[in-house]
Amino acid sequence: MTLDARAAARRPLHLALGGALVVATALIPSAESVAADQTSEVTLPYTCSFPSGAEKADVTVKAVLPVSVRTEEEIRPGDVSVDVSLARSALAQFTALEASTLSAVAELTVRNTIGEHTADASWQQLEAPAVPLPPEGEDEDGVVLAATGDVPTVAFGSPGRATIVPAALSLTLASFTEDGAPTSPAQLTVVCEPADDEERPLADITVREAAGPTAPTPGPDEPAPGKEEPAEPPEQPSPPAPGLDPDAHRKIDDLTEERLEALDEADPGSCPIEIPPEWVMTTAETYAAGYANAVKLDGAAALGPAFMKVVLNKRYINDSCASTVDVTSEVDFEYEGKRQLPPTQATFLSYGFMPTTATMVLEQVGPPAVVQTHTVTNTPTYPEESTVTAQLSMRLYDVKVNGVPLDVGPDCRTERPFEQVLKGYGQSYPPAGYLVATGGNLTGYAHIPPFKGCGVGEDLDPLFTSAISSVGKKADNYTKMTQAPLCVATNPDGPDCPPKVPKPER
Repeated sequence: MTLDARAAARRPLHLALGGALVVATALIPSAESVAADQTSEVTLPYTCSFPSGAEKADVTVKAVLPVSVRTEEEIRPGDVSVDVSLARSALAQFTALEASTLSAVAELTVRNTIGEHTADASWQQLEAPAVPLPPEGEDEDGVVLAATGDVPTVAFGSPGRATIVPAALSLTLASFTEDGAPTSPAQLTVVCEPADDEERPLADITVREAAGPTAPTPGPDEPAPGKEEPAEPPEQPSPPAPGLDPDAHRKIDDLTEERLEALDEADPGSCPIEIPPEWVMTTAETYAAGYANAVKLDGAAALGPAFMKVVLNKRYINDSCASTVDVTSEVDFEYEGKRQLPPTQATFLSYGFMPTTATMVLEQVGPPAVVQTHTVTNTPTYPEESTVTAQLSMRLYDVKVNGVPLDVGPDCRTERPFEQVLKGYGQSYPPAGYLVATGGNLTGYAHIPPFKGCGVGEDLDPLFTSAISSVGKKADNYTKMTQAPLCVATNPDGPDCPPKVPKPER
């Protein structure tokens, strides 16, 4: 007896896509929007030809670009910036003219390639506002000219892997005196070339045939192209959570059928199956709020409401052999443009008798927080465990002891980042407990490291270390966060958009 691996893998994936993250309208966006955009960034070494000689420059190019597109689909790069870092030696000719500030207009040649076909595009009129020039005799490293602007679109006519690579750069530099008058001469045009032959793409973009997996889903009564009408209607899981598209599971089944066939052709016996992120990745937003205990201080500090930007399905693995689905997503906190939770004021009894108040900020450091969701698909309820892991640093300021201000300085913080791990448990059918899409409670513990940089004129590090930090490496500070449902980018008119602020639970 033989087993068709493709048939064996198909049904669990159908159910898993509806169950692992109950965000059907997010996982399978419309045919016009298949993949989330991503912020692409690359830094390249350049050599610039100044009248005084060759100067080295580091150039960082950023743009928001799609992960995948269809053939002939117009790509419009967004939030384009070209940051040019000029060394101090390159500025001597401007300071010799008694220049006080320097601005620039940049023109970057961008090489668009797919297969054997290459075409250059010119990103022109990227303007960098004036920046002050460092006075002579000081140790500044130079200046960074940040040029931004709109750039032309591009489309690729054939499927494959497309690359967008920065090439030659031209800078028109304008210098001004302290009173705002142009120097003489007022402008200098400099041509810069990549310093080596190494190709450093700004972005890799998957280009698919317009009639490929992103084509519109067949209607409920018509078979998908090239397939026979099934003898029996496919088994459907329970209805999705309230507020989600009632036809979401049918849409998931239809689209994943096509996607599975594409995977099977490449590797008919694959198990587990990893779905390419451009097929399911999307963005979302939400808030979370809660409390964190400080065991030594016998108290709790309020956290949030924290605004979170989420990228769902950075990795998606369906293991039909083990009847599991594992999904990895990413989260960044944001408050007033910074990667942090909002400041919160906490009041404690230091050492059991001294009332102490402090403003506390948890700052996110390193890569985005990771959300790992593990779902078991061979039971009707689809039990799910989610683990959120973030790297944080704690900073304290506005400290008062018994009502008297205590100057702790501007950089009183934990001496190193610490790991906050929160877990949530739920089930998909019927929805209950914590699910990434619908939110709920996450709990966990954290180890608070010793403090450093505390105090002005006196070393207060031992005071805060002994009062707040964990003993040894024990993670003894309990945290409970309540997450609101996700507002998903592909369903901006849904009931959870704009994102709501949850009521924290103790």
